Amino acid sequence: MNRLATQTGLALSVLVLASCATAAPPSRLASYIGQEAVSGQVVAAVPAQRPIRAGLVVISDTAAPDAAPALPDEAVHRLAETLQAEMSRITPFAIEKIIPNEGITPGGDPAQLAELGKRHGVDYLVTVVLSSTEVEYPLTIFLAWTAHSQPGFRCDNWSLVEAAVVDVKAGKTVVHAEGRGWATLDRPTAPGINQWYPVIWRRPLEPNWRWWPPSYEAAPITLRVIAMNEAVKRVVSNLQRAWIDRLEAERAASQHG
Repeated sequence: MNRLATQTGLALSVLVLASCATAAPPSRLASYIGQEAVSGQVVAAVPAQRPIRAGLVVISDTAAPDAAPALPDEAVHRLAETLQAEMSRITPFAIEKIIPNEGITPGGDPAQLAELGKRHGVDYLVTVVLSSTEVEYPLTIFLAWTAHSQPGFRCDNWSLVEAAVVDVKAGKTVVHAEGRGWATLDRPTAPGINQWYPVIWRRPLEPNWRWWPPSYEAAPITLRVIAMNEAVKRVVSNLQRAWIDRLEAERAASQHG
């Protein structure tokens, strides 16, 4: 019966992940750059300079319903450094400085980002919004993958990283993209079996990959960091793809014009 319950729980987890992968968490980018910029109705001109020198600001958003807690400041700073290095390496945007989030709020005037960029002397501001959603539910877990079991919990985390390149002088967005990441945390109801739990999985994309957090207390934060790092990897490649698509669209428009 316990094994059947576990199989049912695993199947439920995969179904939940599959159904929520594209829906959770909801996009938060429009709250910062405006709906018209997200829909592509208002865009800035493609910069002529290469590389495109820019600043980077990272915003942790927890305003959406059912949002997971924000990452600690140290973890956000490490993500910002990763974004700076990877965007400068893969995309045409050379991130020259990481700019602190100075009171940028959701639902405010998108011009606040242009004003932030002007204060820090950059022509382009790569605005990155971090958000995530979590669901925790009961699950029967096994010790050493055998028939010995005990009650526990599984927590599914869906993380979203959205990036928009803002033309500071024009107050408009050049290009934007998103990246999503998923991870799950399994833990027993009663701690103490540290050889196997808590454990984090990158399900469903890498079902055999797992990571053991340093402690039960650190497990929730470790889960969020792993899922968010997966989202960071995807947003960088997707931003490069969005940039290429923008160039191709501009070229096609000029040929037909």
